[in-house]
Amino acid sequence: MRILVVEDEIKMARAIRRGPEQEGYSVEVCVDGDDAVCRGIENDYDAIVLDVMLPGRDGFSICRELRDRGRWAPILMLTARDAVEDRIRGLDAGADDYLVKPFAFGELLARVRAMVRRGAPERPATLTVEDVVLDPATHIVRRAMLWSISRRRSSPCWNS
Repeated sequence: MRILVVEDEIKMARAIRRGPEQEGYSVEVCVDGDDAVCRGIENDYDAIVLDVMLPGRDGFSICRELRDRGRWAPILMLTARDAVEDRIRGLDAGADDYLVKPFAFGELLARVRAMVRRGAPERPATLTVEDVVLDPATHIVRRAMLWSISRRRSSPCWNS
């Protein structure tokens, strides 16, 4: 199993890394948001432990970008921000779980094991009706351009 830990505090990153490694997981650590996005896009992870408060990009935007780029590894957001609004924001950004610091390392490991057991969720299906495609995961609607300019001009709806 491969786990990516994104944590800018070196001591905390080492502590988080130790637990999964003792359980036999391969753990990579990065300390900033840009590196996290690059690694998350280029590599397949079984789980990602993502700190919210990072230098530069925050965990919310990292999570959202990974989801927008079609990366569906389970994400556990880890943060000192314990307000309900922050938890909602993290889950709405695409996180699968949210754990507030300080935490018990046993609980962190149990949550990672639970996410890995469930596996990465399949990307939600797109809905298609004629030339309209709705992607619920990205909240994007696309419409194919089926008409050429010459057909538009001959169409009764075309206004010159």
